[in-house]
Amino acid sequence: MKRVPAEWERQAAVWIAWPHNHDTWPDRFAPVPGCFRRMIELIAPAVPVHVIGAADLRPSAGLENLADVTWIDIPTNDSWIRDYGPTFVVDGTEQLAIDWGYNSWGGKYPPWDADNAATAQIIQHADWKRVEGGLTLEGGALEWDGSGRLLTTTECLVTETRNPGWTKPQVESQLQSLAGAREIVWVDGGGLIGDDTDGHIDQLARFIDPETVVVAVSDDPDDPNHAGLQRNERQLRQWAQSTSPQVTVHRLPIPPARFINDQRVPESYCNFLRLGPDRLLVPTFRSETHDSDAITLLSRLARQQSPAVEVIGVDCHDLIWGLGALHCASCNQPAMELE
Repeated sequence: MKRVPAEWERQAAVWIAWPHNHDTWPDRFAPVPGCFRRMIELIAPAVPVHVIGAADLRPSAGLENLADVTWIDIPTNDSWIRDYGPTFVVDGTEQLAIDWGYNSWGGKYPPWDADNAATAQIIQHADWKRVEGGLTLEGGALEWDGSGRLLTTTECLVTETRNPGWTKPQVESQLQSLAGAREIVWVDGGGLIGDDTDGHIDQLARFIDPETVVVAVSDDPDDPNHAGLQRNERQLRQWAQSTSPQVTVHRLPIPPARFINDQRVPESYCNFLRLGPDRLLVPTFRSETHDSDAITLLSRLARQQSPAVEVIGVDCHDLIWGLGALHCASCNQPAMELE
């Protein structure tokens, strides 16, 4: 069966793109390399880390003494490797890596040529078979349960800025053919204010296991995000009772609104990073009660499937000014022995 493995399955590596683009964190780049270094230090004990970047960045990264961390000289424009990295697909014993087109979220932030070219180089180093994707899309727009069920949003796939001329049925057919999508759920209630991706699903709703989904919500009725997130929750609850296996949906409240330079940052605990069955990294935003509640909920849910999973909060207070967090900054490569 052709499928995209779930992120709670065993992983061969996690790919990270070393940060260097100051425009991604305007006037606040200084703490960002330290955020990435801390993330790498927490990933490596669970899954080997492959860090990509231009060769001249390597000396200043300070990663030489970290076990299970490998630097690979692949130039990039930006650090959001989830979006331009490959989608890894297994089909029996065949290992396929889809190279989707990438145009920086619909052409928002040129140049993106190095990021788009990095995908094929990652696939070559991973030693998987490259498959041309045909569509332009980002990995953060796709959330898989490991058996072919896919959560996504229309605004990230069926748009003139990414896939002009493609209809929704054509997009669905391509996802079915290349990635084994057997059921596609379009979660279209609304995205987060400040999210420049047009509504990536990895900020809105995530599988914890095949029968458990968390959905970002706002408990503040005065928050402009409240109504759209509530619509997402209703859509997912309606779907959850009709799909097979049925799914339980859990609310995962976002923290109160925070602004940097008068711009709201899209803080969501859905942007967690799962490292196979052993470790789960949860973004935190220095909102004490909300951070604690999110870690408690995700710990309880993850341990229903993997009792020994280690759940760790990771401070993303500075990282989120780049409009992404842990999941956005990583790309999971499944382990070869999955099938």
